[in-house]
Amino acid sequence: MLTYDIVDVFTDRPFAGNQLAVVHGADDLSTAQCQQIAKEFNFSETTFPSSRVEDGPDGTTYGTRIFTPSNEIPFAGHPTLGTAWVLRERGLVKGPDLTQVCGAGPVGVRFAEDDRVELSATPRDLLGPLDDELVVALLQDVGLSLTDLAGPVWVAGCGLTFVHLPVVEDAVVRADPSSRPLRSYAADFARVGEARDPIEGINLHHMVADDGAGRLEVHARVFVPGLSVEEDPATGSAAVGLGMALVAAGRLPEGGGYAITQGVEMGRPSQLLGRVEASDGVATCCHVAGRVQPVARGEIAVPRPS
Repeated sequence: MLTYDIVDVFTDRPFAGNQLAVVHGADDLSTAQCQQIAKEFNFSETTFPSSRVEDGPDGTTYGTRIFTPSNEIPFAGHPTLGTAWVLRERGLVKGPDLTQVCGAGPVGVRFAEDDRVELSATPRDLLGPLDDELVVALLQDVGLSLTDLAGPVWVAGCGLTFVHLPVVEDAVVRADPSSRPLRSYAADFARVGEARDPIEGINLHHMVADDGAGRLEVHARVFVPGLSVEEDPATGSAAVGLGMALVAAGRLPEGGGYAITQGVEMGRPSQLLGRVEASDGVATCCHVAGRVQPVARGEIAVPRPS
């Protein structure tokens, strides 16, 4: 048997935010076995942190594998924050600064004094803006039209790449989850530029206002049909990519902060605090922070090797 924790991420209370299962002691499991467990939990993501933890002068480093119900992915936001929080709660890591090594490389994690956990990721993909023909097709996939568009559409990410689709306010609520994997548009994206990471999701969003604290307020919904995630309640990987798109679109040319409300339409309200650093109109580092809430602990059987 393997032990696991279930936590809710990007929320200040249990049974909201984004669910995550963290499975311990799975170092010797094959990819197929990890995938079976992730499918059993059927959350947006399940993580398998390494039992090997290294303490160095720059903090603690550990590895993590991240799985959706159908695929292993190189990077994700709420699994990064939730896994770090669980490992610290179990006493497996210490200190305020950690480094998680995943498929996309090292990702910094920091525990703040306000009980939030923040990750820092390096920009990897920035393509765009996309042409109208492709944008119309993407809008149609979520039940919208070009009249709902509210700005240029960029493709951006820090390990998992998203189409960042700005729309008018009521369009966020009216949208329907897309069932078309974005890989079907691979040739169209390739004409815009080469992406290092998978382009897997649509980050549909609207800029609501300035929250009075110098941050943009954002209402977002995220659809990831290619990874068997019809709609995600809180998506840290999309949040950091959004920072890159906001810089490129001139909304945050010098960098700055933004607060994302997501998951409301799913009954799992979430709050993500994004922050992007920029130089000469180019994003240089992307951050997203949120709170983590414990929900359950237990044991799960080890799947038979295939």
